[in-house]
Amino acid sequence: MKFIADCMVGKLARWLRILGFDVVYFPRIEDDELINLAATEKRIILTRDHELIAKAKKRKTLTGQALLIESEKWEEQVEQVLEYFKLRPKIDPNSRCLECNEKLKFLPKARAKNLVPPFVYEKAEAFALCPKCGRVFWKGTHFRDMEKKISRFQK
Repeated sequence: MKFIADCMVGKLARWLRILGFDVVYFPRIEDDELINLAATEKRIILTRDHELIAKAKKRKTLTGQALLIESEKWEEQVEQVLEYFKLRPKIDPNSRCLECNEKLKFLPKARAKNLVPPFVYEKAEAFALCPKCGRVFWKGTHFRDMEKKISRFQK
């Protein structure tokens, strides 16, 4: 299942990526362009914009769906998407690049040595690499807090 999110649900898009879902996000995009991209890539539109939903539903080219996000709170937004599409069993945390949405690849520790600061290399046990943008990910100091937030969605 693939999503496309507009500027009104940026934090939702980020958290869906954290949970492992394919979400493209545009802080600035015209409605028609977003609808066309959703149709071309067969993505489900996520937005809080009633007018965008109405435009999307009028388009014959849009084969996917559009979901009007009800809450202003990101936690409730995530819950709405997970419940509506029955996605809890498909949660795969920390498997996508938070910047470009690409699936991450395992990076052997030896190959990470020149890609991360020495302190990180010594402390971290596992690494992941984004094959598209080259970012390296590891379980840093913020990871425990992230795990707590992620676990609330896995129930």
